[in-house]
Amino acid sequence: MGAVATIILENITYNLEDFSIREISLEIKKNEYFVLLGPTGAGKTLLLELIAGFHIPDEGRIILNGRDVTHMPPEKRQVGFVYQDYSLFPHMTVEDNISFGLKACGFPKDKIEMRVKEMMSLMRISHLVGRYPSSLSGGEQQRVSLARALAVNPRILLLDEPLSALDPRTQEVLRNELKRIHEMQKVTTIHVTHNQTEAMLLADRIGLIMNGRIIQVGSPEILFSKPLNENVARFVGVENILRGKIKSNKGGVALIDVGGREIYAVTEIKEGEVDIFIRPENIILSKTPFKSSARNVFKGEITKITNLGPIINVELDNGLKVFITKQSAEEMALKRGNKVYASFKATATHVSRRLR
Repeated sequence: MGAVATIILENITYNLEDFSIREISLEIKKNEYFVLLGPTGAGKTLLLELIAGFHIPDEGRIILNGRDVTHMPPEKRQVGFVYQDYSLFPHMTVEDNISFGLKACGFPKDKIEMRVKEMMSLMRISHLVGRYPSSLSGGEQQRVSLARALAVNPRILLLDEPLSALDPRTQEVLRNELKRIHEMQKVTTIHVTHNQTEAMLLADRIGLIMNGRIIQVGSPEILFSKPLNENVARFVGVENILRGKIKSNKGGVALIDVGGREIYAVTEIKEGEVDIFIRPENIILSKTPFKSSARNVFKGEITKITNLGPIINVELDNGLKVFITKQSAEEMALKRGNKVYASFKATATHVSRRLR
């Protein structure tokens, strides 16, 4: 990697009675905002707790900031940890919660007071100084929890589903706050979530974890548009997964037979059976054929229309699913039974070899 790796996981394996983290190797760059994305039960929190030192792996090494910390206790790792349920001390005020770690580390009183004020200002919670957790909203509690974790100046910040317990509006506000704080503090961050929107908006890179294994790592753009396989594609919302066989490939543009239909796709794969992934928002719908750069045009009949708020999900009898805006659907007066044309570019497809 070009940048210095702050976190290096080498072949991490950890076995529980009914679940295992298996052979995870991963490098996270200095100052990176890395999101660990996966479904419930994938092992996201367990991996975070291994990095924090709450568990010791059965195999492999954990290297933080150049030090092998595999068997080092949590308090020696210079890691801040924020749980989804905030884990604030109910009998302590906001000020006392934030200062707790500083006192435990033996900071002098004047330094503690200065750092607490700095953190409350950063998190915009100075007005909450004397309040107790029970009197705070979920969003306020999470800000206090973040302030407490950052107060001890950790070199690594671990966030375990930090927004999942909040309502959608508060989630949006705190997403923006997390981006702002990361830009200001530059602390290397691992953020665990199952929320794809959260991952896409926050991450420099995403690691997709399933069944205790890291399946794919890449930028949000790569992960969501070029999934490694069918399982990844289904998880990241690729509604159109087609199976075909490559007939020819000229200059990186393949002609693929898909059940008697032919699809053009950009790929370096020259032959064999493949899976083709097309995101529903990359398909253009029209009532009449029109000239465009799209090399793939298929006629179909609308079998189902689902209103998803600002987006309409249109399903066709040729198997394709298309996302269009509500405005476009209204302008075309779409309804079930309409004959339409679905168009998409060869570059809008992603092709992978069929898994055996």
